[in-house]
Amino acid sequence: MSNLYFTEDHEWISVEGDVATVGVTVYAQDQLGDMVFVGVPDLGMKLAKGDVAVVVESVKAASDVYSPIDGEIIEVNEELATAPDLLNRAPEAEGWLWKMKVADASQLEGLMDRAGYQAHVS
Repeated sequence: MSNLYFTEDHEWISVEGDVATVGVTVYAQDQLGDMVFVGVPDLGMKLAKGDVAVVVESVKAASDVYSPIDGEIIEVNEELATAPDLLNRAPEAEGWLWKMKVADASQLEGLMDRAGYQAHVS
């Protein structure tokens, strides 16, 4: 993935042009365990950085997933409705949650790169 960033709350965000793809990290899904439900935000929904975008539920707990930046939802991963385990199998690939139009690219500057994230979780 090009231009990949991570949050302290265990989301990843990949940015190409003015479109960002968002999901949860391998570390997060490891901590949560087997997913049983993955919510998706509504198309057109406007999110501010830090807003709860969706809830994911595993056999262990329900957990909020936050928007890493401001933006508008332009696509959601419909496959997760019938295959929530996709989040376990490929959290940083096919298990993405939503795509959003980036409202303020300068917000990416406050996020971590992979090395910074690895240090954060170790």
